[in-house]
Amino acid sequence: MQHECSHYTDIFKEASLLKILLKCLFIQRYIPSRKCNFSNQFSGRHLQSRLFSHQWKSLLTCTESTQGQSELSPRLQKKMSHLILLFSLFLAPAFADGRGQKSTQNLCSNDVSHKRQKRDWIWNQLHIQEELDTPLPHHVGKITSSVRNKNAKYIIEGEFANTIFKVEETSGDVYAFERLDREKKAEYELTALIIDRTNNRSLERPSRFIIKVYDINDNAPVFVHKVFNGSVPEMSPVGTSVTKVTAVDADDPTVSGHATVTYEVTTGGEYFTIDDSGVIYTKEPNLDRETKATYEIVVQAKDAPGFSGDSSTATVIIALSDINDNSPEFKLSSFHFKVPENVSVGGEVGRVKVEDIDEPQHRNTRYSFIQGEFRDTFDIVANPYTNEGIIRPKKPLDFEAVSEYRFSIEATDPTVNLRHFKPGNPRSIASVVIEVTDVDEPPVFRRLPYEFKVRENHAEVKTLGSVHAEDPDAAKRKIRYMQRRANPNGDFIRVSNSGVIQLPKPLDREFSSSYNITVAAVEILEDGRLSDRESHAHVHVIVDDVNDNAPELVSPEEPRVCENAAPGKVIVRISAVDKDETSPRGFFRYSLATEDSNFSLIENYDNTANITVKYGQFNRELAKFHYLPVLISDNGDPDLTSTNTLLISVCKCNEKGNFTFCEERAKQVGVSIQALVAIFICIFTIIVIVLLILLRRRHKKDLSGLGRSVAEIHEQLVTYDEEGGGEMDTTSYDVSVLNSVRKNGLKAEPAPSPYAQVQKPPGSIPPAAGGMEMMIEVKKDEADNDRDLLPYDTLHIYGYEGAESIAESLSSLGSGSSDSDIDYDFLNDWGPRFKMLAELYGSEPSEDFVY
Repeated sequence: MQHECSHYTDIFKEASLLKILLKCLFIQRYIPSRKCNFSNQFSGRHLQSRLFSHQWKSLLTCTESTQGQSELSPRLQKKMSHLILLFSLFLAPAFADGRGQKSTQNLCSNDVSHKRQKRDWIWNQLHIQEELDTPLPHHVGKITSSVRNKNAKYIIEGEFANTIFKVEETSGDVYAFERLDREKKAEYELTALIIDRTNNRSLERPSRFIIKVYDINDNAPVFVHKVFNGSVPEMSPVGTSVTKVTAVDADDPTVSGHATVTYEVTTGGEYFTIDDSGVIYTKEPNLDRETKATYEIVVQAKDAPGFSGDSSTATVIIALSDINDNSPEFKLSSFHFKVPENVSVGGEVGRVKVEDIDEPQHRNTRYSFIQGEFRDTFDIVANPYTNEGIIRPKKPLDFEAVSEYRFSIEATDPTVNLRHFKPGNPRSIASVVIEVTDVDEPPVFRRLPYEFKVRENHAEVKTLGSVHAEDPDAAKRKIRYMQRRANPNGDFIRVSNSGVIQLPKPLDREFSSSYNITVAAVEILEDGRLSDRESHAHVHVIVDDVNDNAPELVSPEEPRVCENAAPGKVIVRISAVDKDETSPRGFFRYSLATEDSNFSLIENYDNTANITVKYGQFNRELAKFHYLPVLISDNGDPDLTSTNTLLISVCKCNEKGNFTFCEERAKQVGVSIQALVAIFICIFTIIVIVLLILLRRRHKKDLSGLGRSVAEIHEQLVTYDEEGGGEMDTTSYDVSVLNSVRKNGLKAEPAPSPYAQVQKPPGSIPPAAGGMEMMIEVKKDEADNDRDLLPYDTLHIYGYEGAESIAESLSSLGSGSSDSDIDYDFLNDWGPRFKMLAELYGSEPSEDFVY
């Protein structure tokens, strides 16, 4: 029997080993980072061979880690427990059956058998009411175990064990040492244990229990916000939803009446009401935003009726949104404006202001005339931003015609909601007075535009007509006319000061079929000046055509004909153009100037004609080119005819009639009139340049010869104290140089010279100086003013040698003067040697001696 009992003991050990194995396998499956070890504590048993004979045999050396379970998540722990239980249910009976086949079927003896007595915890339901006002501690309940042991001791464990809750060790009574609040914590979970006080061993497995806190209605409803906001359109009907408020009661909602909230409007109840769900509705149908835009009401939340709980309040601010329920009204009953008569069409005359108490998005004022016949003169448009009425003229104003406008206008709003229209409101009407002020206006042309017609090349027509403008002001000033622009440009049409349109020369339609000018009219002010204000008129001149141009042949492609062409062969089709207008009477007429040719002309009656072969068989040996004169006439009045020459080449052709060889035509070289004018201008310019160069060279040659003569004269005059060889000495003094100056009449060119500024002593030149003295002065001036020659200081002291000399002047420069006391006529008696001196000093200079 003992053996059989050990049999069942081995079964339980094998089941424990299986549990450990499954647990390790589960850990390795779901936590690869963990390692599990199995010991060989059951190596002497047959379970080793039964469980680990195959793929698990290599795991015998492993032992289970005692720290693995703590690393499993609760979900994995639960999953592992289910897996172990499943394997135990299936494998444990198999182990028991295998062991039973090898053992007897007898039961264990009574000596070794043990019968387990059933034990269990026994206690009443544990609960306690919150906020008890009885003295502490408060009795919660009693925990009781069926264990009968005089050394038994009750203890509790948990978060609030031995602090808020304590148990009496022997009786198991549980007490609360603090007043509980369900709104803070509704349940407490504790663990009950019974141990032997002598060795602290557990006499029964622990058991968990829960202490529930019963609710009492000790909390008032509290609003989630202190202030709520809502809005509703003004003039809304009764019962229109505005907004919703919410209050929360912290008591237990499962207890009837503890968490039920009721609402009430305590302030503002005459305008709004509220239901049990917290929705606020309108109570008054005529809530006008323009009267009062915002309402502030107070809402109270309290427990359900019959309960004596407290209450709380919240403020609700309700704004009335605007609707278009008001018409605009004029701020003034009349408006007066002044505007100059030259205000532009569409410009602003003035603004009328209205007041609309609705919000801007609901202001849609429309203005209209109700009295006065000026709807065609003015227009009133509402400004979309300011709602003002802007008065604008629809046509030009004229002070001389109408100086004042009076009319009445009305302001309305067509978009007003008629459901909320307030009956009895008067119409908004205002009177408007517009005073037109006079300004200096430019002249006004009474007839626009001006159009004249003239025949081309009509030499007798000198004037086409006239333009006329008037001063619209009361002054009625005179007008002067001027031409501003012309198209085409040129002196084709003129405008006189009085406005007469004149033709300085006949007009050519072929140059331009029409002429346009702009005429300006300017007022003449009282002082004769022209006003700065002017007006313009457009003058259009149409030139009627005259048949003054003969038709011209349109140059076709080089016409060619085969030398063996058959009669009737079409050579070329010709056409013509006419610069004049096409006559409506018909087409051009074509004909040949001579019939004595191998060509014929056939008209097509569509302004074209065909040139054909008349006889055939051309002879290239006689003529390779044929000049065919063609006459072209138009149908004008009178008819005009032109002669045009058509050059036709005679070519060699093959059997198929294709051209094989044609002589090249000599290129015609022509020079236009513009080219000829340019050539003549160039030639004339070259001739002028050549003449200037020759004159300059001759002038330089004369100056160079004169310069050498001056140098020679200077050298001879410096040694004036030497006596010459007499009149026969022709080599020491060359008088021909001086005479050349007299004959040529050369004068020094005036030019500034620093030496010309030297002051000479007064009276150095006697009034009646001789010819030599005058000659010397001329040469001195030439030397002073000539920039090409070097200055000679000695020339500045010829006229005066000083006043301190006893011998006075030794120079003979002043000896030729008529005032001299010496009579040089005796030189004539000295012979031929002194003949030259006698001529110079002995006689007065002749009248023909001009320098």
